[in-house]
Amino acid sequence: MNPDRLRDLGRTALRIEAQAIEHLIERVDAAFVAACECLLACRGRIVVLRIGKSGHIGGKLAATFASTGSPAFFVHPAEASHGDLGMITAQDVVLALSNSGTTDELLMLLPLIKRLGVPLVALTGNPESPLARAADVHLDVSVAQEACPLNLAPTASTTAALAMGDALAVSLLEARGFTADDFARSHPGGRLGRRLLLLIDELMHTGERLPRSRPDDPLPVALLEMTRKGLGMTIATDDDDRMLGVFTDGDLRRALDRRIDLHAATLAEVMTRPGFSVRTGLLAAEALNLMERHRINALPVIGSDGRLAGALNMHDLLRAGVL
Repeated sequence: MNPDRLRDLGRTALRIEAQAIEHLIERVDAAFVAACECLLACRGRIVVLRIGKSGHIGGKLAATFASTGSPAFFVHPAEASHGDLGMITAQDVVLALSNSGTTDELLMLLPLIKRLGVPLVALTGNPESPLARAADVHLDVSVAQEACPLNLAPTASTTAALAMGDALAVSLLEARGFTADDFARSHPGGRLGRRLLLLIDELMHTGERLPRSRPDDPLPVALLEMTRKGLGMTIATDDDDRMLGVFTDGDLRRALDRRIDLHAATLAEVMTRPGFSVRTGLLAAEALNLMERHRINALPVIGSDGRLAGALNMHDLLRAGVL
């Protein structure tokens, strides 16, 4: 098969799936609101049921709900009929997904779900199916065709179910007032957790590693301090260790442009007053945002007592995986 034909097939598949999602927008209606209200009222967990290849979609949706403030887990319908149904309690809500709405393993569970009095939200591609009719709330996720050239393999239909499930999860997230801090607590590992949880207090240089100078220091002395500490700056402080200004590589370039005698000048003549600084307790991600916004590479950190507490630069954020 030639490359042009392969590209055409790939583009056609993506176009069909994109159209399937586009058509879902008009179905975010009163039934969608009812589904959200049902899930918000859940005092237990959202139990996601789905089977077959598309069962992976159910697993993903359960994980998305759980990580965004709506406790959830996935149960395989075949396993549910062999004991796992005991995991469902009267406080839960069942979210069942079936493109046909006629999946035997799901339909077998309906009498048991009804006996428990558990609300049932169904996502199907057939509003007249047994599963759709049995549901307390039904969301239509039907598609005109699958992306599969044979119109057989679940492709566009699974994408539509996934997209509608994500729409539910995002709506619940907002309705619950779920914040970035809440998200961080459910994602403590990896780069996401570091970006959302890490404080500058854990990264900043302190003590002997902190570049300090006096405003009346000769500039060569301040440059040596800046070089030794390797943060691209030195911080001018008074006798009470309060920040008066900062001297950076940029200040050095500006001094050279002004043809200042570097050997005769003092730090006070060339430093930036008062200079940017941040308070202890700031999220590392916020410090990064400040650096990027003001195009600076290093920041002094001031403690709650108003005195210099530490300093950090862009390399510290890089090493910590915040970028």
